[in-house]
Order: sequence, then C-alpha cells, then structure tokens
Amino acid sequence: MSVGFIGAGQLAFALAKGFTAAGVLAAHKIMASSPDMDLATVSALRKMGVKLTPHNKETVQHSDVLFLAVKPHIIPFILDEIGADIEDRHIVVSCAAGVTISSIEKKLSAFRPAPRVIRCMTNTPVVVREGATVYATGTHAQVEDGRLMEQLLSSVGFCTEVEEDLIDAVTGLSGSGPAYAFTALDALADGGVKMGLPRRLAVRLGAQALLGAAVHG
Repeated sequence: MSVGFIGAGQLAFALAKGFTAAGVLAAHKIMASSPDMDLATVSALRKMGVKLTPHNKETVQHSDVLFLAVKPHIIPFILDEIGADIEDRHIVVSCAAGVTISSIEKKLSAFRPAPRVIRCMTNTPVVVREGATVYATGTHAQVEDGRLMEQLLSSVGFCTEVEEDLIDAVTGLSGSGPAYAFTALDALADGGVKMGLPRRLAVRLGAQALLGAAVHG
C-alpha cells in the first residue's frame, strides 16, 4: 500500500511522521505534493525519506490511499485537476473541514463512476501518535476501506467511525482542541513563572499536569 498527500503542510507532515513512527508505513511508500517546495514541512518530509513533487497528478499516480490535506476552499480546484487520474484502486480521504462527502463524490463522478471517498477529521497530535480522529465513509466506499482507514489512523491515536453529520462538531472539539490546550499550558506556565519557577520547568510541569489529567480522565 502506498499513501499520498495532496498538500505538504503541517497535517501531511504530522500524519506521515506518525505513520512511519508507528511502523504501519515506510517513508518511501509515502509521497506528498506542494506547489511550494521551499516550505519547512517539505524539508522535514524530505529528511524523513518521503517522496516530494510539485505535481499533484504525480502523487495520485503513485498512491493507493490519497489524503486531501489542503484548505477547504482549494478542494474543488484540486478535484478538477486530479479527477481524471483517479482510478478504481484509489481511496480518496478528505481532511478538509466542512467539505461534504457528497460534494466530493459529485465532482469525481464527472470523471469516474462510483469514486471511493472517506471524510475524516483529525488533529496534529498524530505526529506523536496521540491524535483524535473520526471518519465517515462515502456511498461507494467498501467495508474494507473503512477498516483500512481505522488501521492507519488508530496507529497514530484514537480513531472511530461516526455519522458524517457529527464531523463538524468534532472539528470544533478535538480538531481545534490542541490549540485550546496550548493556550491553557501557556497560562499554567505563566503562573508558575510569576511564582518564581524557571519557564522551562514551568512548561514541563504544566504539560505533565495536562497529560496526567487527560490519562486520568
């Protein structure tokens, strides 16, 4: 199995790093595309051994599972670009907030009948294999496609299938949750510094407190 990422930003890097760390994918089985090959995440992916290209079509051609890891407003243009290259073997996984399965299926159906589409919402802690992911399968996705998705994403944290109409709520909870946690950590560390602790120690203690609370909860 080979995995491709349309988009080589933070999410693509986090997932690729998590997959390779978990041992479910070798780096040479991953390809990512970006029009900007000077991104820091592109350099980081290259150092991991991930294949990089500026051409989205090349990523499609070299992938079985294709993650759409770009901003939501770019999705329609990406689908128009790559639609003719999608084959029966491809599982198209959208990570874009607010973009429905039906809208992706409609776009791809103009090129090929019965495209296999999955929509997911994950978060960047997948980079340390502590992510939170939900997914919903499309009209033409097979049972095995969902199992493969769960196998991949369970290797980098918690993963479960949900009805698609719940995914928007998940976006605001666990999708954005790490940002809230970082804000809370900063506040805890600031309090520690005001009480005389060195910032590095204050951050470490605050992070451990949040980790302990999460595990305990």
